[in-house]
Amino acid sequence: MNCKTLVSGVLLSAALIMPTQARGASATKPNIVFMLADDLGYGEVGCYGQKKIKTPTIDQLAREGMKLTQHYCGAPVCAPSRCVLLTGKNLAHAEIRNNGNSGNKRNPSKGIFSGQKPISAQAVTIAEVLKKAGYVTGGFGKWGLGPNNSTGAPNKQGFDRFYGYNCQENAHSYYPPYLEDDDKQVQINDPWIYGHQRKPKGEIKAEDYRAQNYAPDLIMAEALKFIDKNKDKPFFLYLPFVEPHVSLQTPQKWTDMYPKSWDTKPYRNAVGYGYVPHPRPNAAYAGLITHLDDHVREILDRLKKHGLEKNTIVIFTSDNGPTHNVGGVNTEFFDSMAGLRGKKGSAYEGGIRVPCIIRWPGKVKPGSVSDAATYFPDWFPTLCDIAGGKMPEDLDDGVDLTGLFTGKNPLPKRTEPMIWEFYGYGGITAIHIGKWKILRHKKKPWELFNLETDRNEKHNVASQNPEVVQRLEQAWKNTRTKPGPSRKKKK
Repeated sequence: MNCKTLVSGVLLSAALIMPTQARGASATKPNIVFMLADDLGYGEVGCYGQKKIKTPTIDQLAREGMKLTQHYCGAPVCAPSRCVLLTGKNLAHAEIRNNGNSGNKRNPSKGIFSGQKPISAQAVTIAEVLKKAGYVTGGFGKWGLGPNNSTGAPNKQGFDRFYGYNCQENAHSYYPPYLEDDDKQVQINDPWIYGHQRKPKGEIKAEDYRAQNYAPDLIMAEALKFIDKNKDKPFFLYLPFVEPHVSLQTPQKWTDMYPKSWDTKPYRNAVGYGYVPHPRPNAAYAGLITHLDDHVREILDRLKKHGLEKNTIVIFTSDNGPTHNVGGVNTEFFDSMAGLRGKKGSAYEGGIRVPCIIRWPGKVKPGSVSDAATYFPDWFPTLCDIAGGKMPEDLDDGVDLTGLFTGKNPLPKRTEPMIWEFYGYGGITAIHIGKWKILRHKKKPWELFNLETDRNEKHNVASQNPEVVQRLEQAWKNTRTKPGPSRKKKK
């Protein structure tokens, strides 16, 4: 063999080996898929006790991973909960502590929505940290943390790719006029369906409230493209689904999965601020959740197609508790809270305790269950640990859950109590430390519950334990800050 042939052989071997090594290098960082349902109650999936609604994929996810039985969202409603999740700051420190619009011009009846109050340019999101750690970042679904002309736009907050609803009010319709494609609005329906309509009299037909393009399907298609495009790189895929938030605009296939006997009368939205009518509201609501479950299946199938499932951690949870029986939803019919007290907008357990499942093959034991008290601020340090990202220096609201998932370490001791300082619904504050939880509405007296013995919060024991109430209240006062950009916590 001459020198030229030998060199050629070495170069050819290197060319064949290098792509494999590159793939192996990227594979050392696990992909992260974070799925966030919208208004999905603690008891609305089968693995958490649901008897009527079919959720086969989510139930399978629990069998293949870990189910958390005491996981809490960031806030009782949408925008602040997402702020807590993405910035890692609890509601005593978060910039957004209630739903609210951005102040832009709005005329919803003409398809002009303002978007929500934006997080600041100084806010640090988990997407920004993961991007610096070498991840491609994509968000697909409902944002709710600032319109495109603001500091809170997803492409300005660490996301390489975004497709979906920027404004949560626009997301009140599954057939909206437009969606956001990165920093541009793209029309998807003309005519489109306004999410708040009434029909006090006459026949109600579900097809009267449908248009050409169903937004969740368009969003899912873009999310799958993101996986296809980035299958050879570590990626963070954030999927804030819109289901099962009303309106009840369920594709007929999914409504027809459920008995007609469930519905004896239609939902008309005859009075008040409701949503579009539906002839079979119970069946339609169940269908929304089963369609959500099928979206989860599509994501898992695509990971499997590319051989990514073993190197991907999948998290599934919800932004808050189930809706408070608006838009035709009947949470009592489905036992949506699984016996817990309260619903969306409440800081009782039913409003903030949410389903949460983690699948991580080879890391998380299949079929495992943890009753450790965990919540949204924990995801920032957890995902940083998994991805090798750098935590912001002033962020210590949550704890790293990696050891809990893998069974290597117990839950770390918290330096901050679990806190919900919610400005909506008249103002609600709740503080949870260990077995104790205090809660009050506005300036009313504190209530105290022992969650170890009273998960349904039926017995207020504040008068018997005044020292516990005082201790938890003081822990909150010692750490809280006024809302605003980049405010540091008290030391």
